[in-house]
This record gives sequence, C-alpha cells and structure tokens, in this order.
Amino acid sequence: MIDITHKSSTLRTATAQAIVKVSSQNTIEAIKNDTVPKGNVFAMSKAAGLLGVKKTPELLPDCHPIPIEFTEIKYEINNLDIKILFTVKTIYKTGVEVEAMHGASVVALNMYDMLKPIDKKIEILQIKLLEKKGGKSDFKDRFRSNITAAVIVCSDTISGGQKEDKAGKAIIKKLKECDVSISDYIIIPDENKIIQEKAVQYQNQDFDLLIYTGGTGLSKRDVTPEALLPLLDRRIPGIEEAIRTYGQDRTPYSMLSRSIAGTIGNTLVIALPGSTKGAKESMDAIFPAVLHVFRILKGARHD
Repeated sequence: MIDITHKSSTLRTATAQAIVKVSSQNTIEAIKNDTVPKGNVFAMSKAAGLLGVKKTPELLPDCHPIPIEFTEIKYEINNLDIKILFTVKTIYKTGVEVEAMHGASVVALNMYDMLKPIDKKIEILQIKLLEKKGGKSDFKDRFRSNITAAVIVCSDTISGGQKEDKAGKAIIKKLKECDVSISDYIIIPDENKIIQEKAVQYQNQDFDLLIYTGGTGLSKRDVTPEALLPLLDRRIPGIEEAIRTYGQDRTPYSMLSRSIAGTIGNTLVIALPGSTKGAKESMDAIFPAVLHVFRILKGARHD
C-alpha cells in the first residue's frame, strides 16, 4: 500500500453506479411486487452491498482499511434497466471511490444471483465512478495566480557555513508543487533585528507570503516568534493549531514548537520549525489549503 501517513483526514465522499439490465418487463414486475422466489431483491441486495463495502480492503490488496461512516444505496428503474447508486462517506486520509464501486458491484451481483432463476439473460453494465470529493485537491483554489513568496532560513550555524540548509529547500519544494513563485530565498543568523528587517523589507516590496524556518524552539537563540510578533497586525491561530496538531500526531515533541502565523498588511507571515522534518510536516499540514487566504486578503489582484 502507498504511504498516506503524511495526509490529513478530511471528509471524503464518492458515488458509483452499476446497471442491472433484465430481459423482460415480467422481471421488473416481480421485483416491484416482491414475488421473486429468493426474496425481496432490493432489500437483500442492499444488505449485500453494506457487507461488501466493508470487505473492500480484504479483497483488493492495495486498498487501505477505512472507517465506513455512511453508506446510501438508491435504485432507479428505467424500462428494463435498474440503476444502482452507491454513495460512501468517511473522514479519513484517503478516498472511498473504490469502496463505492465495489459496493455497487456487490449489489449488482446479488441482484443477478436473486433474479437468475426467473431471468436467464440478465446483464451487469456500466460499473463506474460518478463523483468523488475530498482531500487537498478539492480545497485548492484554482483561481489564484502570481503568488510571490520569500523563504527565510534563520540559523547561526547555516549562515556561518557550518551546516547545509535542508529545511528551506523542503519548503521551496512544497511551494513549487503548489504553483507559488519563489521570489527570494535567503539565510540569516538568529538575530531579532535582521529577522524584523527582512519582514518589513519584503512586505514593503508587496510579497504575498513570507515563510521563516528556524528559531521557533526554546533555546536562548530561538527568537523568531519574538521578532515577528510585534510586527503582525493579526494572528491566525488556526494555522498555528493545524501545524502543531499535525506534528503532534507524528511526534510527541511538536507541542514544544512555537510556530506562529499572521499578517502584516496583506502579507501572510508564517514561522516554521528549523528541522527538515518539522518544516516539511508543517508545510504538509497547511498547504495548499492555506493559500485560500489570498482570496480574502487580495482577491481582486489575483483573479
């Protein structure tokens, strides 16, 4: 199975269909009148589908075990076609489209099994996904463009040439994946004054996004939050909470991070941990969803 540990749980829904085509109107009437020898076709097939959808990861080796939190099965009769609509919902890290298609398939197979004594020409047709929702892709604002960012690495050792920067490069990689333009990338020491100067400089240059990495811990030289907080017009606690919650699910030490987020004018400023893993996980926690802020701050400019 693919690794989904980096993903966040979101509401995931999928609707699939299958069509059972019978050969005569007599079969349709037997279903409607509940005279099929094996029992009530719709009720029994629904039960089979409910059991089947829960068995999906047991039969398909690459499917993750998923908590199935809602299932709906509807039937539509159109002449000799019986359309099965199978909807699945969950709040989890991966989608449920395969579960929905598997459920629709099981319903169709059970109908076939129940109807074959009275109809020898039944066909199962058009098993397919109709719709799926959920995951980060659904929250990516497709109308944004030309977002400019600066990545500022705060580290005495890296600025002194004693260590290679990896956290800043991980941030840049994620930003590029989100189609954000990297207009500057610099490395500075853990100095309050320099951190503030860079924030003011980039905000005056009308940068959209400033991401600092480093200086959010608890050592005496970790001063990034103290430098940035006086400059912020407004804090955005939800971003900070999302970063720490995501990290805490992966390491018990994330609660010690002092990551902050807020705005200076129309510029979004985020301070992330300086470790490569901490920076990468923080970016995974909030991107691309956090980019929605630019529709609020400067929507007119980016449409």
